[in-house]
Amino acid sequence: MIPQINKLKHIDSGNFFLLAGPCAIEGEQMAMEIAEKIVAISEKLKIPYIFKGSYRKANRSRLDSFTGIGDEKALKILQKVSDTFNIPTVTDIHTAEEAAMAAEYVDVLQIPAFLCRQTDILIAAAKTGKVVNIKKGQFLSADAMQFAVTKAMESGNKNIMLTERGTTFGYQDLVVDYRGIPLMKKMNIPVILDITHSLQQPNQASGVTGGKPELIETIARAGIVVGADGIFVETHPNPAVAKSDGANMLRLDLLKSLLEKLVLIKQVINQF
Repeated sequence: MIPQINKLKHIDSGNFFLLAGPCAIEGEQMAMEIAEKIVAISEKLKIPYIFKGSYRKANRSRLDSFTGIGDEKALKILQKVSDTFNIPTVTDIHTAEEAAMAAEYVDVLQIPAFLCRQTDILIAAAKTGKVVNIKKGQFLSADAMQFAVTKAMESGNKNIMLTERGTTFGYQDLVVDYRGIPLMKKMNIPVILDITHSLQQPNQASGVTGGKPELIETIARAGIVVGADGIFVETHPNPAVAKSDGANMLRLDLLKSLLEKLVLIKQVINQF
């Protein structure tokens, strides 16, 4: 199942769809370079592609952590990416008031995992008429997400997606319960697996989230096998210098090889 979004190409390819890009918009040149490379890969592999970038990071452990380059500036960069490459874009919102603002620039509004129970933000996002991607709370079961979906749909929007991004395991780790993907698919909406945030190690003593990027391919392969409709991946040319979530991002030059393998797995799955 693939969301119906203007500018989304290759929807009949039989592939999973892809949400990919940097964690945060750090600047126009960086965003355009990443988008250009991913567009080339997705076109070659016929993967429906949505460019991802957060215009602001509101959930930071430390006061000195990077939060953004300015809301309007970052949103205009997202719009330029969309217009330049003729692709849809997705970004997070953090309050109900941000929904209408962000909706002027992007195609998909994303509800962060920690906010997935917040009724006002779900209603506001849904009422924009944009596609709404709700990330499953690290503290919730897959079944519990039906209530978030219902809130959005009863607000007049049927174009909803859910994203699995791991479940809290102890204080400093996450695990992916793959049973959740088919459970959420029973809600008859697209289900995405966030393969990079699922490998975060939050609440580190340094106040900077850690991660296990060496397991990205393992998580992604399993997600395709159990039926994920889409794959979410944050990527950066040099994660070591990324201003947000560098510890769990995929290096951009490794993305093509990963997607090629996932397409092959999807082709086999499609035969059953």
